[in-house]
Amino acid sequence: MVAGVFKYCPNRSILRLLHVLALLRRYMVSDWLADAVAIYNDESHNRREEYVAQVHFPASILEEILEWAFKSLPDEILVGLDVSSNRNLPEIEVEFQGASQKTNLFAGQGYRINEAKMVNRGNSFSVHHLPEEWTDEVFGSDRGPRAGRFTHWLHTHPNCPAIPSEADADAAQSTDGVDLILGIEFSPEGPLPWFDGIEGERRVIGEKKSWFSRKDKRKVLGVAPTGHRIHSLELIAFHKAGLGVNVVFVNEDGIAY
Repeated sequence: MVAGVFKYCPNRSILRLLHVLALLRRYMVSDWLADAVAIYNDESHNRREEYVAQVHFPASILEEILEWAFKSLPDEILVGLDVSSNRNLPEIEVEFQGASQKTNLFAGQGYRINEAKMVNRGNSFSVHHLPEEWTDEVFGSDRGPRAGRFTHWLHTHPNCPAIPSEADADAAQSTDGVDLILGIEFSPEGPLPWFDGIEGERRVIGEKKSWFSRKDKRKVLGVAPTGHRIHSLELIAFHKAGLGVNVVFVNEDGIAY
């Protein structure tokens, strides 16, 4: 019956095709990003003994967050992340599991991230501070009773490494899941020159960059929708107790890159 309808309604067939293509684009990521997260996953696997837990992060959501981040410059952005009812694939979890793995460490553990909402923008202090009642009102219509309550939180560090500040550590105490920081090195820099004078553990998405004395020779990972050149991405995840959480980038089926 449905086939018959589309047979005599070519316009509907076109609309259906466009809908399917839109869904495919939602889950596909740029080639440069797919290559970068695959390299990141190699490091996640090689260093799995350093972590007590893992979180599975769809690369398509990372690409969406990057677009929000560049369109919000020079501000940092705060993104709420939620998990689906789909558990992480057992074979992928085992592959990235270390000997010191802890269970029931945080909310949403063992479940794949499937939703991201940009919640706030601002500087390194104001980006974390917003009333839950305000976010409930904004997100209540499309998220139901969950409204502005998210399992995990991610915020960006424009032209700054993904290393937590004191404000970041304080904000993490209210997170039921894990906190993530996305550091982005880009040009043209505008009012945000690359700030690198921070000590701490860093995880680069993609190949370790070569350091050149001339900035115009920096490697370009990819190009943002805004036209900015992306030179480096960093991502860390941590629990409020100060424990590092391993990030594994997956596709829409939960398979690691």
